[in-house]
Amino acid sequence: MEAVDLAWLLAAFALVLVMFPGLALFYGGMLGTRHTLNMIMMVMSALPVTAVVYVLVGHGLVLGDSVFGLGLIGNPLDLLGFSALMVDDGAGSTYWGAFYILFAAITIAIVASGAAGRMQFSAWLVFSAIWLLLVYCPLAHWVFAFSDEEAGTVGGWLRNVIELHDFAGGTAVHMNAGVAALALALVLGKRKAYPGRPHNLPLVVLGAGLLWVGWIGFNGGTAGGANFLAQYVVLTTLLAGCTGMIGFTLVEKLREGRATTLGLVSGLVAGLVGITPSADAVSPIGALLVGLFTGAVVSGLMTLLNRLRVDEPLDAFAIHGLGGIVGTFCVIVFGAAAAPAGVTGVLFGGSWDILWRELVAIGATCIYSFVMTFVIAKALDRVIGLRVDEKTEFTGLDTVLHAESAYHLARN
Repeated sequence: MEAVDLAWLLAAFALVLVMFPGLALFYGGMLGTRHTLNMIMMVMSALPVTAVVYVLVGHGLVLGDSVFGLGLIGNPLDLLGFSALMVDDGAGSTYWGAFYILFAAITIAIVASGAAGRMQFSAWLVFSAIWLLLVYCPLAHWVFAFSDEEAGTVGGWLRNVIELHDFAGGTAVHMNAGVAALALALVLGKRKAYPGRPHNLPLVVLGAGLLWVGWIGFNGGTAGGANFLAQYVVLTTLLAGCTGMIGFTLVEKLREGRATTLGLVSGLVAGLVGITPSADAVSPIGALLVGLFTGAVVSGLMTLLNRLRVDEPLDAFAIHGLGGIVGTFCVIVFGAAAAPAGVTGVLFGGSWDILWRELVAIGATCIYSFVMTFVIAKALDRVIGLRVDEKTEFTGLDTVLHAESAYHLARN
């Protein structure tokens, strides 16, 4: 790997790392003051849990040669303990091992939305490790593992058999995390102590800004080096984030008669989710449309979800799950032949053959993630118990579980 490529990738790695405190602040600010630190702990703990699991067996499960050539799961023995990454192979494999840890960790961190304000922290740590092994790793193998005929290895079935186009994880990361958050929320049940509204919107805005910075590294680093593709996806990521804000707040204004700060930053994140699978496949105008449509659809469907009274207060299912689905559909519709991916969407005369491929990927991802997450959460609830007791919930998870408080305000 050229030094200039490695330099950009290391910079991109640092940007993605910023996403963890960003998401922690984004989610923490949306909860009540009694549960803020608990949510920050859940998001930040995703990184150390993932690092241990991924180094031991996860990397092989994701990128190893597919077991029995079925394209369902990689061989954990192929990259056991990262032992193969201790020498320079010239292809940057050591870097990619570290980068994929961040991909896995941010996915489970998003799932924390479904547990907000009512889950035992110890149970969350156990759930995280098991979920990574049984849900994230198989899905990541389906999407991220490429077959290599020369080396005689078989990759994931969605990428290599169905020929899914997903630039940076719209399926394995965002759709997966959003659907899993919904399943976890359904198992846990509704909170008994509802906080009225986000307690600190400036904190939410700061968190969203850090996520946007991290997304530049997330998509730009996926380009694999300091090249034209990196330039291109940074541009499309910027544009979709901007119009995501427009789409979300426009629907909010039409629906409620006003636009809100929370809606603005929710639209930003929705637009970034939408562009993740299509960043290399759409034109700059297409990127504007991806963000606009994703923000608008998420804003509209969020109202419907609220009416169903599913207690998933940080909206991971709406923003990441539905946003990932909309972004994947945008590949089908807005794909431009002149873009780096060379995918022609049906709006520009492309073949409808791409439709069934993307639909299979959406269906397989959502069904597998929801069913497996639901089963894992149900099983753990019976074995160790997931929810805190009612007194702890009303007193506050910060105080009871962590012996801390986010704010100490002296009276004047």
